[in-house]
Amino acid sequence: MALAILLPVTYAMSPIAAMVFLMAVFSASVFGGSISAILINIPGTPGAIVTQLEGYAMTCRGKASEALTYSLFSSTIGGIIGLIILMLVAPIVAGAAMQFRSPEFTMATVFGLTMLAYSTPGSTFRGVLSGAVGLLCGMVGFDLVTDVSRFDFGTSALQSGIELVPLTVGLFGLAEVLRGVENNTTQTDRTPPLKALTPSFAQLKRLWKTILRGSALGAIVGAIPAAGSAIAVAVSYAQEKRLSKRADEFGTGVPEGLAGPEAANNACVGGALVPLMTLGIPGDTMTAVLMGALLIHGLRPGPLLFTERPDFVATVYVALFLALLLTFVLGFLLIRHFVRLMRTPSHILLIIIALLCVVGAFAIRNNVTDVYIMIAFGVIGYVMNKLEIPVAPLAFGLILGPILEENLRRSLIISDGSWMVFIERPIALTMLLLSLGALFYPFLRNPGKLLSINQ
Repeated sequence: MALAILLPVTYAMSPIAAMVFLMAVFSASVFGGSISAILINIPGTPGAIVTQLEGYAMTCRGKASEALTYSLFSSTIGGIIGLIILMLVAPIVAGAAMQFRSPEFTMATVFGLTMLAYSTPGSTFRGVLSGAVGLLCGMVGFDLVTDVSRFDFGTSALQSGIELVPLTVGLFGLAEVLRGVENNTTQTDRTPPLKALTPSFAQLKRLWKTILRGSALGAIVGAIPAAGSAIAVAVSYAQEKRLSKRADEFGTGVPEGLAGPEAANNACVGGALVPLMTLGIPGDTMTAVLMGALLIHGLRPGPLLFTERPDFVATVYVALFLALLLTFVLGFLLIRHFVRLMRTPSHILLIIIALLCVVGAFAIRNNVTDVYIMIAFGVIGYVMNKLEIPVAPLAFGLILGPILEENLRRSLIISDGSWMVFIERPIALTMLLLSLGALFYPFLRNPGKLLSINQ
């Protein structure tokens, strides 16, 4: 939501300045989402959902300061490792991506959507359904090939298509406000004991294996198109619980259960930038907004970005590194102020968030229609949450839909309408088989739940 709302601020900036600004927001918001998760048991981001399991338990035991230090330390190390992996792997992936043609991009897009639907908590079928709705949303407006208006319901306002920012702000921002109003969320009256002693260096040093495992896992999962940090932190938490000698104590404030997911969460930042910068496919929801920012400033992510604009690629590396360091420094300086902010009455916070949603949607094109779209998708996101339908695949469908349609139609034109083009090319065939395997694996593992609503 921060990226979506602050995106209009970059319109007057140069492409490099805009990316530095957004990368700082990107990196800092990943750690920022853990602050509320640790202090008041409300995750600020999907990646912080696992953080609250151990972090808030430590707060209840009077160790909020230790939990925040573990989180900040692990996040910084994980982010740096993710950046190193990005710098080492991205040029290799970019070289291989030069061999990609329309069939490969088509199957890569399908694979990304499939992985998100498969890894989203809940029913895989519902994840696929949500992604399909997103694909339809991406087809709203004029067809670039035939110049025929589609799905506009006879209104000129939809002929230019649905913008990403109003949709994401509505799905993730306004929907959260509606849930907060429904649940009558209240803030804790107890001030977290931040004056407690922070963990010693020896205590932090004991977590180095956990941080390395979480960082590697986060970078790998983050590099998978559309996998997202929520999957990485969940897998990291499960891994640490399996390897720990205190597995039965997890959920009561075990540092390993906090450090591993936090490292994975920030390592996903570098990992998610790999498919974005090399293939032009966003690795998660936040990189989808970054992709929109690149397109707005006339830069198209993909393998040519490394050859045509190496200066820009180097700027992204430096910006991410500086953002991690500044987040680490400011995290210690501003923690107490964050705590006072989180104790603001919930009704005031909800009003501020709602106003920011309206401003962020309107500022994209100074068009009130985008505000209506934001409100509509806010209600849709709220209803989908009530029905336990994941909303992330819908947002990815909007981004990847035009890419999928363009490359699919181009592939069929080149092959004279033959679908065999996706089978004859090894890379496309491999990704097709992986997509089919991800879709049918839950059913094959448990055939009795083929038609079940929840797996």
